Amino acid sequence: MEIVDKTGTCNLDYNRVCKNGFCFDEVKKDFDWYYTGQVNIAHETIDRHANSWRKNKIALYWEGPDNEHEKYTFMELKTLTDKFANVLKMAGVKKGDRVFTYLPRIPELYISAISIAKVGAIFAPLFGGFRAEAVRDRMNDSGAKVVITTPEMKKIGIEEIQSEVPSLEKIILADVPESYKFNDNELSFDAEMTYAPEECNMEWCSLEDPVIMHYTSGTTGKSKGVVHVHNAMIGHYITTKWVQDLRDDDVYWCTADPGWVTGTSYGIFGPWLTGASQVVCSGRFSPDAWYSAIDKYKVTVWYTAPTALRMLMKAGDEVIKNYSLRSLRYITSVGEPLNPEVIRWGMKVYGHPIHENYWMTETGSNMIANFYGLPLKIGSMGKPFPGIEAAVVDDSGKVLPPGVPGNLVIKPGWPSMMRSIWNNPEKYREYFRIPGWYVTGDSAFVDNDGYFWFTGRVDDVIKTSGERVGPFEVESALLEHPAVAEAGVIGKPDPLYGNIIKAFISLKSGYEGSEELKREISGFVKTKLAAHAFPREIEFKAGLPKTRSGKIMRRVLKAQELGQPLGDLATLDDE
Repeated sequence: MEIVDKTGTCNLDYNRVCKNGFCFDEVKKDFDWYYTGQVNIAHETIDRHANSWRKNKIALYWEGPDNEHEKYTFMELKTLTDKFANVLKMAGVKKGDRVFTYLPRIPELYISAISIAKVGAIFAPLFGGFRAEAVRDRMNDSGAKVVITTPEMKKIGIEEIQSEVPSLEKIILADVPESYKFNDNELSFDAEMTYAPEECNMEWCSLEDPVIMHYTSGTTGKSKGVVHVHNAMIGHYITTKWVQDLRDDDVYWCTADPGWVTGTSYGIFGPWLTGASQVVCSGRFSPDAWYSAIDKYKVTVWYTAPTALRMLMKAGDEVIKNYSLRSLRYITSVGEPLNPEVIRWGMKVYGHPIHENYWMTETGSNMIANFYGLPLKIGSMGKPFPGIEAAVVDDSGKVLPPGVPGNLVIKPGWPSMMRSIWNNPEKYREYFRIPGWYVTGDSAFVDNDGYFWFTGRVDDVIKTSGERVGPFEVESALLEHPAVAEAGVIGKPDPLYGNIIKAFISLKSGYEGSEELKREISGFVKTKLAAHAFPREIEFKAGLPKTRSGKIMRRVLKAQELGQPLGDLATLDDE
């Protein structure tokens, strides 16, 4: 087991805080509402900084796909979000209404998120890669009243379905060309902002009022709306401060799109709740563009996805030599488990280990993490966040001993825990089917030091030759082979073994698929893991299906292999 013992000055003394019995209530005094009784996440995210010494501090550095660049102070964002909150009010938006954003990563998206909260409405971000059917299903499920988009994206995802969304009253369009002809139910973002008053009366809420709704896709059927409340700000704030280790002099870059929960919790609310400066880069991924942004904005803390890191690794080490990257002090990752090979590579080329953390849309904030000040066990998810009780249990709820895989569960009651599934109480109750626990749906084990190790989704675990094999451990072993760029593993029914392990592999440039290479890779994995835990079948593919947040979609691979329905593909990265 590889351990990186890179400790140093950090915001969190993990062992001391846990020993003293941390409670999330201790964090409440860091918010204005603790003293005033006036609650709104938008005030704590932007306005309180605009009313402090941070008013002229840069809150947002934005870079567009064609090298456009803008920057906004906290005071400027307060004015802009006040103005757009007034636009929303004039458009008829009231407390509790669902307002969707269907936007690229332009400043209007970030302004909209805060403004929606300011009027007490529910911010429902849609990923820009969604198409019409996915947009329609989510809007209809929620009863969306307003959508904020661009003419280009309206044409892609809204134009053909807006008549099928009876609740939709207004479309607010940003980035509008001069030649555009507005329909009766459409407003211009820029034109309305020109005349909107600069001061807005905040809609004060309760801590339990809904404020964010993220739609997540299930294996089959329709997506589900995960509802979070203003109280989630407690979790957003303290986890950003302790897991991302953000400090006042940091420049922070979360590469996630706000259409996903990472891009909202840690790409909008979390960093601004701490008063941090953050970077947003729009446009397509490229190693040069990303490394250039780190150097240009002197990024110190970088939060990204394993898929992006693997793509950077695949691009090779030579491109990195064109950039300094000296500003970086801390790199974190989420989206799917990090393969050990990526962490070793990160230490080699960036001079820093990559700290993985674990959570999901339903939890709202980090649950388990490799903290800056703790030794990092390569391949581990880390330890539970202070105040979080996590465990590995069997199906009856019995806590399993160290080293034994089972259901990864969390004791309910943390501040950012989802409060409901929109219009689906039965689905919500399923998450708590083991009494006393929130059931993540993931399989894991705990080691003797209290570190958690991911083994796969519970329904992904492969039983072969009478043994249980986690697909992730096979995928990690595959990635150790010098020819393998990406790997996805499934269990394929077999009359002799029950299931065999089949691997789908994308090769690095310079390698060609052959029967000889298949035998070599299978033998390589067998020596890494066990006699039963190796792929008996290998299929080479140009690329693997994955979500925009970076998760290999094993269910799609399995459905394609077995000729089954593919289910909801709205989150599929198809570009």
